Amino acid sequence: MDAYLRTARHLMGWVAQSPGNNGYFQPPQLTKPVVVLYLAHLEQEGLSLHHRARVKSSISNFAQFLIEEKRLLQRNPTRGIELPPIPLSALQELSQEQRFILRSLIKQTEDHRGAALFALGYWAGCRVSELSWLQMTHTHVGSRQGWLHVGHNGSKEREIDLLNEARKPLYAYLQATSDTARTYVFASQRGERLTEEGIYYWFRTLKAQGTRDQRESIEDLTFNDLRHDFSHRARDAGWSLEEVAYYFGDVTENGMQALQSAVLSTQTSRERLKHKLNNVKG
Repeated sequence: MDAYLRTARHLMGWVAQSPGNNGYFQPPQLTKPVVVLYLAHLEQEGLSLHHRARVKSSISNFAQFLIEEKRLLQRNPTRGIELPPIPLSALQELSQEQRFILRSLIKQTEDHRGAALFALGYWAGCRVSELSWLQMTHTHVGSRQGWLHVGHNGSKEREIDLLNEARKPLYAYLQATSDTARTYVFASQRGERLTEEGIYYWFRTLKAQGTRDQRESIEDLTFNDLRHDFSHRARDAGWSLEEVAYYFGDVTENGMQALQSAVLSTQTSRERLKHKLNNVKG
């Protein structure tokens, strides 16, 4: 909460000092071009890509508050703003304590949707946007095996197989929901799909259910850190950087060609990774 408030105050102060604002901040001033300039300012100040990604997430949550609670903003200004992929070496790896706390909180909540969201981040490395836009027609999950077609609007689209630890919670959630004709897998009470901001809000709510000591251990984590931790555990399990990039959808066309040439002609990259999935531990 302190980090969130610091970001909001710094943003409002920076906007207020911008030309033409006369030292005052008004919510309508928070537009997409302004956020782009603010993130560029942070980069010029030498702040890391990882920090700027966290700032962008905080701005998104702040904007959603102005939209839903205060009715002072009509559109989230962070929508459509893409930051460069964070290098693998810069991604945060969770401690064993943090992993234990998060998995314990998920078990305590007995929430099918929350368990599925967590599992797809922690055990499949899915992006928040991929979960928000995941469609029922792209979800192929049964009682024994499962795979997803993730990505939307042509962005990093790919097919990934699921570990049992990811498949089982998702299958349980799908079995527990009655609206099988819906378009999106993760629905919300406010719309046909759970938005990216809604997923971040759910994760903050999950963390808040911990004890004081638990909250201190996980307070700085975001949902994105689940994906980052999966990449570290995949590397520990023997995945190459190319295989991690392929599974995560970060491989370029040239990288894809190089990866394809490195595998046996009788196997696709997806098939090769399918055999390596079970080596990833939590």
